[in-house]
Amino acid sequence: MTSAVLTAPEPASRPRPGDVEGQLVYAIGDVHGCYDLFRDLLARIAADAAASAQGRRPIIIQLGDLIDRGPQSAQVVEAAAWLQRRGDIEFQQLMGNHERAMLDFLEQPGPHDWLMFGGDATLRSYGVEPPETGAPPTRFVEARDAMLEQMPASHLHCLEHAESMLVLGDYAFVHAGIRPGTPLAEQGDDALLWIGGEFTASNARFEKIIVHGHTIEEQACIRPNRIGIDTGAYRSGILTAIRIEDGDVRLIQTGEERGDVTRV
Repeated sequence: MTSAVLTAPEPASRPRPGDVEGQLVYAIGDVHGCYDLFRDLLARIAADAAASAQGRRPIIIQLGDLIDRGPQSAQVVEAAAWLQRRGDIEFQQLMGNHERAMLDFLEQPGPHDWLMFGGDATLRSYGVEPPETGAPPTRFVEARDAMLEQMPASHLHCLEHAESMLVLGDYAFVHAGIRPGTPLAEQGDDALLWIGGEFTASNARFEKIIVHGHTIEEQACIRPNRIGIDTGAYRSGILTAIRIEDGDVRLIQTGEERGDVTRV
């Protein structure tokens, strides 16, 4: 694998990137059970922070969807829980729609959309065979109970206590996006975890620059109102992060060279 730390050329029409109150901030896109990519990207972030921190305590924000689809969700959650215990960084885990769906299944086991869009891989990563379509209700309860027996308490704590939004300086970090025309303080999880084209197609100027995942794009997309960094790691092999400092945004990736960050 190769990596890139890239700064896109600054079009004249592009406003200056926002500030983050003097902090050194890294945001990581959707991991989806790709532990090897997650570990690789974290190593690249650590190396970058060692050269850039200048005495600051780095903030790492994972934008949700740690789990599902890829084969190593349990290992990914273990890494996130471990990062939360470290004193040399501040690690913030955000809620994704996949985490929300998994928690809903644990609360009310049964035939569930979660099992249809990647939850089966998460069950297997904890050593639990997913129920077949049409299995009796007791089979889903058994799978839930088996998963809870296998899942360390630190994993469940990490996911249950994930926030839906983090605001820092001129940026708001969320999983999916926000509903245009609605103040940040009034955004609900239906938008923060699930919204799609209504948000990504909007050219509205929001209260903050929205940093998000959820919507897969071939390369990171930086626009005046949003920064999208879900590059479909589980199918592309490209896991993306951005480094944000006051007035500066840079890209850190695993995988093949991807070229400059898209800014339109």
